[in-house]
Amino acid sequence: PRLTSSITLRGHEIMQTTARWIEDAGYEVIYGDTDSTFVNLEGITAPGQASAIGQELQTMINERWQHTLQTQYGIPCFLEIEFETYFAPFFMPTIRGAVTGSKKRYAGLKQVNGTESLVFKGLETVRSDWTSLAKTFQQRLYLNVFRGKPVESLISDTVKQVKGGECDEQLVYARRLRKPISAYTKNVPPHVKAARRANELARDYGNPQPFADRQTVRYVMTTQGPQTVDTVDCPLDYDHYVDKQIRPIAESILPLIGLDFDSMANDQLGLF
Repeated sequence: PRLTSSITLRGHEIMQTTARWIEDAGYEVIYGDTDSTFVNLEGITAPGQASAIGQELQTMINERWQHTLQTQYGIPCFLEIEFETYFAPFFMPTIRGAVTGSKKRYAGLKQVNGTESLVFKGLETVRSDWTSLAKTFQQRLYLNVFRGKPVESLISDTVKQVKGGECDEQLVYARRLRKPISAYTKNVPPHVKAARRANELARDYGNPQPFADRQTVRYVMTTQGPQTVDTVDCPLDYDHYVDKQIRPIAESILPLIGLDFDSMANDQLGLF
């Protein structure tokens, strides 16, 4: 226990010291965790200039750790920090009720061989339990925001298309059963409910039950609850997809550009 605690505490000390050195050099550290540090380069917009600063900070930090460990402890330094990426722009959602960044959740636009690349970390587009609708919408929305393009028509058109049944193929959830269906007792998530229903239907028809342990369940949310894609027998719940897929993504970034989701979605919602 003492060893594991020591590793954690020493890791924190290393990153906090690194952040202090960066700030002593005149730059703002906006976030750091166990293995990365994010630095805000105020007023810097040229990728070449940003990369040069990143390389300078990398060299400075590595040299200072080599010197510190040699002079204070008499040991060689195996620590090495690497300048990895320059994002412009960069977005990190805040922790609810705070002004600090949310742990390992961010999005940024970077240049790779002259081509723009949108990077997501910990947000909906990289989560396996979100629909392809959510992932596609988030990428399009963030790109528009990052490039300074209007987003009103994107949001209203997406809501209209969902409510009009034009996106049904993108509304499928896919989640894996982590244990036998019978083991889900207290909390029964939607994919388990859908799998149980499919098994019951198969049993009623005298067919083998399709779902057991460790299988992926592909299902949709209907007006009668979750149903697997091959047993759907009632309309899809489009309100669910607007409120649980589109709205959270939009509301994560729209306030930063002074816009409100309801003002853009309500015109379309009122049509249905």
